[in-house]
Amino acid sequence: MNTLLSIGHGFSAQAIARPLLAQGWRVIGTTRSDVGARALRDSGVEPVVWTAPGDAQALPWDQVTHVLSSVAPERGDHDQDPVLACAADAIATAPGLQWLGYLSTVGVYGDRQGGWVDEMSQRLPATRRGLARLHAEDAWAALGQRAGVPAHLFRLAGIYGPGRGPFEKVRNGQARIINKPGQVFSRIHVEDIAQVVVAAMGYCGAQRVWNLCDDCPIDPGEVLSFAAQLLGLPRPPVVEFDTADMSPMARSFYSESKRVRNDRIKSELGVTLHYPDYRAGLQALMTQER
Repeated sequence: MNTLLSIGHGFSAQAIARPLLAQGWRVIGTTRSDVGARALRDSGVEPVVWTAPGDAQALPWDQVTHVLSSVAPERGDHDQDPVLACAADAIATAPGLQWLGYLSTVGVYGDRQGGWVDEMSQRLPATRRGLARLHAEDAWAALGQRAGVPAHLFRLAGIYGPGRGPFEKVRNGQARIINKPGQVFSRIHVEDIAQVVVAAMGYCGAQRVWNLCDDCPIDPGEVLSFAAQLLGLPRPPVVEFDTADMSPMARSFYSESKRVRNDRIKSELGVTLHYPDYRAGLQALMTQER
């Protein structure tokens, strides 16, 4: 039986698990708490309460065929990948291992001042977070070579989906349109993340990198404006970037602007996006809410 060990089984990994379970896969997911374990069990996922870095021997390496990590690098002196810090040896020697996957971000490309990037573009992260992701990507790729299995790196754009979108902030009046001329982001619906990752698990090839984004990189203010339109509410107020009250993380996101190409997932995996742009995605979310 194909058995996925999903380390850090959060929002995206839960979406990935659903089609796999429907196909008869066994999915084992790690979670930080007993409450999380109960939720995973209710969804059909076998839970293991485990936090990286931790005791790698607590995980069922002798039973897994596929490993997917959604765990971000730790924030510390070295920003190292916490899963690999404790479990690299266990993963490399797992007897039935066939495939590795790591959920990274398009932040590894850095700022391109609105220009286009694809999977062959040089990685030029300017933030500590982006540099940590670059190092994590390299470490997972090296682990795949060591284990003799393909390691797939998924560079995710901004994620949205059910319960994770702009509607709540627009409803409660917290949404603000940050005015920074030339700013564009790419994004991806969580269901499209799932279909790409599942398709990549069946890809007949060696190590691969995939950009996961829709077809419509755009100013984030346009997304908020459309969300307000769908809700029948006024357009959120506009705030200048230089004077906006933003968290350091939010401000770091606005320090980078790029358009991300997704041709490879279409040409090599045969993926047709469920939600090729933010309008289709937000309309679907609104329909689900109703």
